[in-house]
Amino acid sequence: MSKKLTKRSDDYSKWYNELVVKADLAENSAVRGCMVIKPYGYAIWEKMQAQLDKMFKETGHENAYFPLFVPKSLFEAEEKNAEGFAKECAVVTHYRLQADPDKKGKLRVDPEAKLEEELVVRPTSEAIIWNTYKNWIQSYRDLPILINQWANVVRWEMRTRLFLRTAEFLWQEGHTAHATKEEAIAESLQMQRVYAEFAEDFMAMPVVKGAKTESERFAGALDTYTIEALMQDGKALQAGTSHFLGQNFAEAFDVKYVTKEGKQELVWATSWGVSTRLMGGLIMTHSDDAGLVLPPKLAPIQVVFVPIYKNEEQFDAIAEKVAEISTELKNKGVSIKFDKRDTLRPGAKFAEWELKGVPLRIAMGARDLENGTVEIARRDTFEKQSVAQEAVVDTVLHLLETIQEDLFANAKSFRDEHTTVVDTFEEFKDVIENKGGFVAAHWDGTAETENKIKELTKATIRCIPLDALEEEGKCVYSGQKSTKRVLFAKAY
Repeated sequence: MSKKLTKRSDDYSKWYNELVVKADLAENSAVRGCMVIKPYGYAIWEKMQAQLDKMFKETGHENAYFPLFVPKSLFEAEEKNAEGFAKECAVVTHYRLQADPDKKGKLRVDPEAKLEEELVVRPTSEAIIWNTYKNWIQSYRDLPILINQWANVVRWEMRTRLFLRTAEFLWQEGHTAHATKEEAIAESLQMQRVYAEFAEDFMAMPVVKGAKTESERFAGALDTYTIEALMQDGKALQAGTSHFLGQNFAEAFDVKYVTKEGKQELVWATSWGVSTRLMGGLIMTHSDDAGLVLPPKLAPIQVVFVPIYKNEEQFDAIAEKVAEISTELKNKGVSIKFDKRDTLRPGAKFAEWELKGVPLRIAMGARDLENGTVEIARRDTFEKQSVAQEAVVDTVLHLLETIQEDLFANAKSFRDEHTTVVDTFEEFKDVIENKGGFVAAHWDGTAETENKIKELTKATIRCIPLDALEEEGKCVYSGQKSTKRVLFAKAY
């Protein structure tokens, strides 16, 4: 199976597209620009969802659900937000179909069933949620409101790629309301930290925490905080964003509260989200030419047992031993698969589970039974070791921990090796074109320079790192004064 994958060095984009389909994660659908997430891919998303949901609840958030449709008048209430999303909106104009009188057996839109007001299929939910918050918030006692929604959104895309950019995708969106500016900013930064912790501790994907420049901010935000990851092809991926929205939405929807002193004030807002785009990030951070490589914490199957036998008798003896070890592993929270299909040879099974990125494979044959051993193979390094059966549980637990740590360490050293400090525009162009990765360079703070650099190199400012050192310098393009370096890269 893995032999059919294009090599990353030959065509990274083709390798990615093939891997998503061949590893049974997702496929294109009959609806242009929309994907079908298959059970194995969805199982990984569910693990992501479960962990993020736990982290949201630990930070005081609750889940709710709001309508898929947003009346156009509500959608356009916050001007910048509406303008920013206008070109990506799918719009419902009619509410009924009827039999087509001119084409037997076909349907047409009923011209009499036009909606009084068009409905926008949500590209994001600020408008409908803030219109709702108006009814929920009267006094300082009603604040803060800390709500998250797991949902699907639609942003019309012409050039789509599975997980990375599709017209419909799954995500979570947090929407919070606060009494003070300080509280709202603290919330935005807290959620950026939650995302960074999830990316690094669970996805084993190192990220840079930073702020977006004005031109890269979310439409309607005063500040956008981001986590930026670096993929193996040297391109950056925006992996999650958290927005400080100021009072823009409170103003647009007239959401006020009465303070302790009896004064009326506008509410402060944040919103934050990550999507199934994280699946693309996971794939492109760790996988190799043989297929997927999954960090154990997010792998739906952490250990696969493959029996090697010549007859029923041998199979039964192996199955008995596997059941015994499996029970112990399951009690320790390890997810197991016993691949007892008799339609595939062991070699084909090995290739399939390699392609699907299962962290550990345990092979057991007749000789292993005699010797009281098993063979354990790591997916990330392909290393194999023979282990005594009574030591399997401890070995597996240790290896799963080690793989998780090693994947992060490898991705971090790749990121560090591909973060280059430059001081001239010639160096800048050379690194962007030939080496790739993050380029740390001085920038004069103007949108004009930012746009010119993008036009000349296709590189954008990924973020102004939160931990950027204050240092005097000259803008890499204009030569104007600058006080800190920002990170540039080509991006997904």
